[in-house]
Amino acid sequence: MTAGGTPEPAPTGRLDLVPLRVEDADEMAVVLADPALHAFIGGEPEDAELLRARYARQTAGSPDPAQAWFNWVLRLRAEDRLVGYVQATVTERGRVAEVAWVVGTPWQGRGLAGEAARALVDALAAAGVELVVAHVHPGHRASGAVAASAGLHRTGLVHDGEDRWELRLSPR
Repeated sequence: MTAGGTPEPAPTGRLDLVPLRVEDADEMAVVLADPALHAFIGGEPEDAELLRARYARQTAGSPDPAQAWFNWVLRLRAEDRLVGYVQATVTERGRVAEVAWVVGTPWQGRGLAGEAARALVDALAAAGVELVVAHVHPGHRASGAVAASAGLHRTGLVHDGEDRWELRLSPR
């Protein structure tokens, strides 16, 4: 990263964005267990053991020195539980971040993904990122609404069947 360094999302009105830990796998396996959650993102629910292995790789960081991986779980303070995650892959010397968000099915429809995505974009801006990119399945209207609420705009480009959304931030 350049400019501000490591992005650190601030708490939102309802959420704490907490750096991912391997120990989060047990709770996140429950959050991500609904097969319907994977309709647009692909794959199928992973059990805690598979998540632990994935989280170990993610928390170790990218093997590519030109990329930085940042992953946060979303803790809903009112329920004191994890409800989803946001992530960013930062490239091009800290100038470009590809982002994603997932909120477990029981917590969808409350605006939590938008709240988390906005906090993520703000943290990336403070860290000096100049371009935020998301890829959203064209049929996933809720995820498109999250992208829009975080300030991203559909570009008209399609990559692997998903619409590319972007937000250009002011360079610091």
